[in-house]
Amino acid sequence: MTSRERLQLAYELAFYPPRLNEVWRGIVKHPETMNGELGDVLDQAWLLHQALPERGYASQRALNRLALYQARSRAFGMVTFLRNIRRHLGRPLIDTHVVPGSMVRDIGLPPIHRS
Repeated sequence: MTSRERLQLAYELAFYPPRLNEVWRGIVKHPETMNGELGDVLDQAWLLHQALPERGYASQRALNRLALYQARSRAFGMVTFLRNIRRHLGRPLIDTHVVPGSMVRDIGLPPIHRS
């Protein structure tokens, strides 16, 4: 998986509830398939919910989009869900309280709708 694909997946896990539910169902059904790479992406998703950086981000538009994603995800309880999944997997605590500037990118998410 390329770094761009990992970042896209991290954004989806952080802010797109259907994708996080899909990953959780996979973890519950097949815990043996859980690999370190998915754990690292879950860590990135957790970091995306931290405070916005003061510098080092790609653009103002990307920063605004991340802030909007953070605000909208609160209605779905994404922060708690990510925290519980990480705890279930035994992931170490992350001491960082700010989103790394390199993770602030203008990444679009699929629309949420019922099929």
